Amino acid sequence: MDAILQHYPVVTEIPVAWGEMDALNHVNNVVYFRYFETARLDYFKEAALMDDIKDTGIGPVLSETSARYRLPVTYPDTLLVGSRVTKMEDDRFTMEYEIFSQKMGAITTRGTAQVVMFDFKNNSKAKISPQLRETIEAIEARKELPANA
Repeated sequence: MDAILQHYPVVTEIPVAWGEMDALNHVNNVVYFRYFETARLDYFKEAALMDDIKDTGIGPVLSETSARYRLPVTYPDTLLVGSRVTKMEDDRFTMEYEIFSQKMGAITTRGTAQVVMFDFKNNSKAKISPQLRETIEAIEARKELPANA
């Protein structure tokens, strides 16, 4: 597993709950977005992004998300969800996720999200602060580089 999620600086462990399965006896497709949300919030916690909202009134808003399902997940299982930021622009950043099933020993799902910084006081988009940009760059620098890099 270490090698599979080595390019993800934040990894979140999530146990699969029985109630997350649907009539076809696998985790319902909607639940994966909750897994992504949990991983995203763990990443935000690492970046102290949610703390900034209290001080600045500026925080993240999810503007777009997607999932690509590769293998069905079933109960019982424990998932490891890797999250990373792959692109930063002036007012937004793109995140990627991979879900690894410990039971299957494989990646089951990949996802992406577009996160826009939003000024809740003025009800408008906001720029990524230099401090947040620096923090995200530091988090991303923690991921392992390929051996030939």
